[in-house]
Amino acid sequence: MSLIKEFKEFAIKGNVVDMAVGIIIGGAFGKIVSSFVKDILMPPIGMALGGVEFSKLAVILKEAQGDVAAVTLNYGMFIQSVVDFIIIAFAIFIMIKWMNSLKRKEEEQAAAAPPAPPKQEVLLEEIRDLLKK
Repeated sequence: MSLIKEFKEFAIKGNVVDMAVGIIIGGAFGKIVSSFVKDILMPPIGMALGGVEFSKLAVILKEAQGDVAAVTLNYGMFIQSVVDFIIIAFAIFIMIKWMNSLKRKEEEQAAAAPPAPPKQEVLLEEIRDLLKK
């Protein structure tokens, strides 16, 4: 029973839930970037290069024979995937850089403001001041 209890505590921790949300959002973000590259970015690049459609770039390794499809090396899809990766990696880099700068600002603000003395210390100082009078 302790194994189930430990797993439940692990699964309910904030970090695991945050990670799950991040994975879901990351998957959706990946689809958006893939669509951006495939549908918006690559067509103008292909047109500038003479009407090339990158997703259809391939080298035929073996011609089609009857019902057997041709064996192709689809390097255009690879190029598209590389561009997807570069855009996603850059966006994540910018986001992490922004988050780190916010974290540094919070740390600087926390370091700048001295912590308030404990309540007992304040009371002892008041008693000391009253005794001096």
